Amino acid sequence: MLAGPDTAARTARPLSVDDLEQVIAIDRAHSGRTRRHFFAKRMAAANLHPHDFVHVGVMWGGSLCGFAMARVLRGEFGREHVAAVLEAVGVEPQSQECGVGEALMEELIRILRDMGVGSLQSQVRWANHHLVRFLDASGFALAPRLALERSVVEQMAEAGEEE
Repeated sequence: MLAGPDTAARTARPLSVDDLEQVIAIDRAHSGRTRRHFFAKRMAAANLHPHDFVHVGVMWGGSLCGFAMARVLRGEFGREHVAAVLEAVGVEPQSQECGVGEALMEELIRILRDMGVGSLQSQVRWANHHLVRFLDASGFALAPRLALERSVVEQMAEAGEEE
């Protein structure tokens, strides 16, 4: 473990709208851009529909050093809380490799389990090796489904047409 927030000094708690600027700063440190609109929209939705979102943060020394945001999916045919989607996760660079991400995932999973959610899903770019390793270490595995994608910008070739 590297120097950073020790386990005894860390606390996990729900995120609030007061955390927005720190969430944006942590995310910007990784993405190189601001996603203010996304995070503001998610936090506003969580305030309006608290049972549909789980947003947790890890505090150390009076400031936020990591966050995780998940959206709870409603089930089909009246089933409740079938799954949740991990939409965002971030740990400030100086607190990485110190157990903050693990603490975030443990708290997120504890809350989801208490809600009766059966699984946590996410998507990640294949080339984002750091995040893939983190998700792997957090217990994620390949899902039993095939994701397909097509461009909506390019016209689809007519059947029988040669390219």
